[in-house]
Amino acid sequence: MLPADFFLPISKMMLLALLLSIIICCGGAQRSEPMFTAVTETVLPQDYDSNPNQLNYGVAITDVDSDGDFEVVVAGYNGPNLVLKYIKEKGHLVNIAVDERSSPYYALRDRQGNAIGVAACDIDGDGREEIYFLNTNNAFSGIATYNDKLFTFRNGRWEDLFSDEVNLKRGVANRFSGRSVACIDRKGSGRYSFYVANYANGNVGSHALIELDETASNLSRGIVVLSNVATELGLNKYTGGRGIAVGPIVSSAASDIFCDNENGPNFLFQNKGDGTFVDIASSAGVDDVYQHGRGVALADFNRDGKVDIVYGNWNGPHRLFLQMNTNGKVRFRDIATQKFSMPSPIRTVIAADFDNDQELEVFFNNIAYRGPSANRMFRVGRREHADPFMEELNPGDASEPDGRGTGGAVTDFDGDGMLDLILSHGESMAQPLSVFKGKQGLKNNWLRIIPRTKFGAFARGAKVVLYTKKSGAHLRIIDGGSGYLCEMEPVAHFGLGKDEASSLEVTWPDGRIFTRSVAEGEINSVLEIPYPQEDDIVTKPTDIEVCGQGFSVNENGRCADTDECIQFPFVCPREKPVCINTYGGYKCRPNRRCSRGFEPNEDGTACVDIDECTLGTHECTQLCVNLEGSYMCKCHSGFHLKLPSLGECIDIDECLQQPKPCDHICHNDPGSFHCHCYSGFTLAPNGRRCIQQK
Repeated sequence: MLPADFFLPISKMMLLALLLSIIICCGGAQRSEPMFTAVTETVLPQDYDSNPNQLNYGVAITDVDSDGDFEVVVAGYNGPNLVLKYIKEKGHLVNIAVDERSSPYYALRDRQGNAIGVAACDIDGDGREEIYFLNTNNAFSGIATYNDKLFTFRNGRWEDLFSDEVNLKRGVANRFSGRSVACIDRKGSGRYSFYVANYANGNVGSHALIELDETASNLSRGIVVLSNVATELGLNKYTGGRGIAVGPIVSSAASDIFCDNENGPNFLFQNKGDGTFVDIASSAGVDDVYQHGRGVALADFNRDGKVDIVYGNWNGPHRLFLQMNTNGKVRFRDIATQKFSMPSPIRTVIAADFDNDQELEVFFNNIAYRGPSANRMFRVGRREHADPFMEELNPGDASEPDGRGTGGAVTDFDGDGMLDLILSHGESMAQPLSVFKGKQGLKNNWLRIIPRTKFGAFARGAKVVLYTKKSGAHLRIIDGGSGYLCEMEPVAHFGLGKDEASSLEVTWPDGRIFTRSVAEGEINSVLEIPYPQEDDIVTKPTDIEVCGQGFSVNENGRCADTDECIQFPFVCPREKPVCINTYGGYKCRPNRRCSRGFEPNEDGTACVDIDECTLGTHECTQLCVNLEGSYMCKCHSGFHLKLPSLGECIDIDECLQQPKPCDHICHNDPGSFHCHCYSGFTLAPNGRRCIQQK
C-alpha cells in the first residue's frame, strides 16, 4: 500500500503541468478575449439602399458633405457605389448617395462602373477632397471597357472631371484594369496626385499618376485640366500592380511610394525632394521578387522613429519589415514570426491601435477562397532593445471565416475614441458590408490628431509624432491610401493606455514642422492642427519635461532624442562601460573586442556573426547570402557577377549565346530576352521557333 503523502507530490505535479499547459496555450495561441463584436444589425442593417447584398471592394474615409464628420465611401462592383453617413441621433450609417437625380451625390453612385479601388484627396487646392474610383469593367488586366471616375464637388453637386471636354481631348482618363489608387503630395504644394496601380498585360496598362496641370487650368472658372505625368517621372511601370502605401517612408518629410506587386518585384519609390523618384526596393531589401503582394500598411512598430512596412502576400508569407539605417544605408529586415507570416488568401491589411493600449495591432482580412479562411489579428508590441513581440489575438466576430473579404477601413463613427472597423465583401459571392466595434481597452486614454493642408484639406502623407510622459514617442502617418484598394481615415489615432500625452509634432510633406504642448485637459479629444504660418512654425514648449522620458527640447524648440551616453555622471556601470544611445533610451554592455565580421552580443558576453545581408552593409546589387563572419553576392536569373570579388550584377545578353536562342530575331531584355520572326512566319508557342505561315 502506498503511503498517504505519496499523493501530495503527484497532485502538485499535475497542477504544475496544468498551469504550464495553460501558459503555453495562452502564450502561443490566440487570446481568448474577443477583440471585436459585430454591430452590423444595429448600425448598418442589410437593406437595398444602404447595405445591399452586392459585390463590394475598396473602402475610403473622407468628408463627402463637408460638414466636418467622416463618411465611408464604398466601391460597388456589380452595384452602386455607396456613401455612408453616421446619423448620431439614430446610431445608424445611412447611404446619402441615393438613387435620385436631384441629389448632389447621385453621380457618385456610377452604376455603370465596376469599381474596385477608391481614394480621396484635394487635387485642385480648394480645401475639399476629390474622390477617385478605379473601374475594371470586363478586364482582369490591360484595357478595360469603361473609364475610371474622378469626382469633384462643383456647381452644387459631384461631377466627373474625366468627362470634361478638355480632359476627354487629352485622353487622360485611365482606362486600364487597375487595382489600388492612392494620394501623394509629391511636391509638398498641398495639391495631391492620384497614383494608380494598374495591372498590365504585357506593355499595356502601366502605372499612372494623375494630377492637376496648373498652367492649363483656370480654377476660378472651375476648369480643372488633368495630366498623367507618370512617364516623365519614371513611374510608368508595367507589372501586376496590387497594393499602394504613401508617406515619408525613407524620407524625412517628402512622400515616398511603396507598391507591392504580383508577378514582379515590389517598388519603393524614394522622393528625391523635388517630386521626382528613384526605385530603391532592391537595395532596401523589400523587392520580394517571387511573391504576390496584396494589402499593405505603414507604421512604426518598434517606436524607433522610423517607418516600417507590413503587407500580405497572396497565399505566400506575410511580411513585417522593420526599417534600419546602417552606415547611411536604408535597409528593411523582415521580422515576421512563423505564425504571423503564415500564408493565407489575403486581401486587406490594417495597422492600428484598436484597444488604445499604446501597442499596434495588425488585422489580416482574408477572402474565403476554396473554403473558409478566417481573418486573423496580431498585437505587435515594443520590447526594449529587441524586436517587437507578436501575439495572436482573437478577432471575435470579425474573424468571419466564410467572409469573401475584399476591403476594409477604420474610423471612429460615434466619437467615443475607439476605432471602428468596416469590412467589405464580394468577388466570388455577393455579401453585405459588416461593422465591428472594439471590446477591449474601453477605459484607456486616447488622442486623435487631424493636420490640415494650407488649403484646409486633410494633410494626407503628413507625419505626426506624439510624445508621452512615460512611453516615449509614437509615430503615425496620415493615410493617403493603404490596406488594399482602400484608404483609412485622415487621422493620427493614438491609444495612450494609462499614459498621458505631453507634446505633439506634425511634419508636412513640404518639410514644414509645427510642435506644441498637449494640455492635460486635451486628452481623450480630437485636435485639429492647421497648416502653420511663417511666424508659428514652432511653438516652443515651456516645460522642460514636455517631451517625456528619453527626449528633451533642443535649440529649435523641438523634442529630440536625449543622448544619455554623453551625460555626466556616466550612466553605465563599471562592468558594462560601453554606452550605446538608442531612440528614446540607451543600453550598456561590456567592452569586448571581436574579429572582423563579428560583434558583441546584447550583453557583451560573446561574439556573434554580423548579418551584413540583413543590415544592408554589403555591396551586393541583387542577392546577398550571409556567411559566418562574411557574406557572398549572387544574381537573379539572367544576370551574372561582373567580377567575383565585386557585388555588381550585369545582364547576360542571351542573344550573343551559341546556339542562338531564337530562330530569327533576338531582342535582349534586362534579365531575359524575346524573339521575333521575319515576315511570313509566326512565333511558335515556345516563344523561340518560327513557323512559316500557310
